[in-house]
Amino acid sequence: MSGRTLDVLIVEDEMLLAIELEYLVEEVGCHSLGCAMSSDEAVDLAEKLHPDLALVDVHLSDGPTGVDVARKISQDCGGVALFMTANVKRLPEDFAGACGVIGKPYSEHGVKTALSYLRFCLQQGHVPGPVPVGLTLAPAYAALWGLDDVLQQTA
Repeated sequence: MSGRTLDVLIVEDEMLLAIELEYLVEEVGCHSLGCAMSSDEAVDLAEKLHPDLALVDVHLSDGPTGVDVARKISQDCGGVALFMTANVKRLPEDFAGACGVIGKPYSEHGVKTALSYLRFCLQQGHVPGPVPVGLTLAPAYAALWGLDDVLQQTA
């Protein structure tokens, strides 16, 4: 994945938010693969397009199915999911295989900073420094990307 643009799938049932996220994805130098509004549509697109990263809301047009979508993308489609949700407490302890979460409401700056941070992590295999405000990494990904080492160095 190193050295190329990340392909990002947006899984969000609120069209205005999906369009805004698509714009922010492109602004940080990633490529939007499009938007899905339901779990079936999201899984279908992920299976066809193999996104590097999927921005996934927990509550979609067909119910609270985003957790299942994230798990499917991470286990079967070779991608990494990032939750973007107001329902942070609905996430399972293992984050359903997702790399983390950005809680709603979020700011444009917060999303762009988090996307840039994750792009670095996915391309380089380690964190560039402490996690930006507004992004929470899943424990498994924090360990995988060496976050504990970075935090010990800055302490």
